[in-house]
Amino acid sequence: MPLDNIFGIAGSALNAQTTRMNATASNLANAGSVSGAEQTAFRGKRVVFKTILEAQMGAQKADNKGGVRIESLVDDPAPIARMSDPGNPAADKDGYVYLSNVNEMTEMVEMMAAARSYQNNVEVINTARQLMMRTLDIIKA
Repeated sequence: MPLDNIFGIAGSALNAQTTRMNATASNLANAGSVSGAEQTAFRGKRVVFKTILEAQMGAQKADNKGGVRIESLVDDPAPIARMSDPGNPAADKDGYVYLSNVNEMTEMVEMMAAARSYQNNVEVINTARQLMMRTLDIIKA
């Protein structure tokens, strides 16, 4: 595997983890939101990744064969909770509001995992860069 493929693979992972962290931040920002109907209540978003394998690429040219790409952004299937709050202006005719299905603890774990994965891929890039620099130093000598 050429060294430039390492940068493409790690770069695709950095992009994927950035999207994952953005989705988690959005989920946390909307965790306390309420709605007057279950259909309009905020549902947490999850990023679905797909690997990019050389065998799947066929004759196509790609810099990051073996990387990862974002397949889709899907709604979290967890159920929406209903709470009685007749004084809330967003309440339905029966006095209920519908809460988002975001669990703050789950989101914090998700963000920590994404941040660690991001850091690991930065380390991959730094290590590959250092190896390239050492190789150049050996060639010069």
